[in-house]
Amino acid sequence: MTITTRRLHKAARIILIGAPGVGKGTQTERLLTRFPELASISSGDLLRENVRNKTPLGLKAEATIQAGNLVPDSMILDLISSEFKSKGWLSSAPTSSISPSASFILDGFPRTATQALSLDSLVPINFVVHLVTPPSIILSRISSRWVHEPSGRVYNTEFNAPKVPGRDDVTGEPLTQREDDSIETWKQRLSKFEETSRALLDHYQSKGCLWRVEGNSSDEISPKLFAKIEKKFC
Repeated sequence: MTITTRRLHKAARIILIGAPGVGKGTQTERLLTRFPELASISSGDLLRENVRNKTPLGLKAEATIQAGNLVPDSMILDLISSEFKSKGWLSSAPTSSISPSASFILDGFPRTATQALSLDSLVPINFVVHLVTPPSIILSRISSRWVHEPSGRVYNTEFNAPKVPGRDDVTGEPLTQREDDSIETWKQRLSKFEETSRALLDHYQSKGCLWRVEGNSSDEISPKLFAKIEKKFC
């Protein structure tokens, strides 16, 4: 898919919400290409980076993880706040507000309505996208996906099949399916998503910033998403 760039004229603070396998990562990559002012802020990446660099926040998070506990929401918010400050989007003043130039896609947080409420106190999100693809389509996509583990090459038997079934094109070694791609694992993740997302979607619906987009593929969804963002922020 060829993507031309467009300039944002208003700050876009975006969250993508969707079932596992719906294509949030693909849409994020395409949005970053289409709108170069956008930055991707991944809570998971920030956590790993701070742990790796042994920052004060990273050491605190590592101690929590090693104790077998989940990293609390307050710590994730501190990581996001710290990243915003490092980008010059947030000052250190107690009553500081987010810079009007801050445009980003927030990935991995919030996942629940409680987390969304906490985030509201840090930064007002102004565009939440609910990506919707029928579960049967996602399931078909996942069951068709095979990988060559050593290289990370990904194949799909429906639209990017290996030359020899079950074998990597380059090495001829066997292809496997990721554990995350098993139907049972996906169904468990979908159930968890449906359980936590309802209140999250309701939260943003009540704030008037929720927009739902449907499609059977990322290629079907992307043009609708681009058009909506251009209308809203360009």
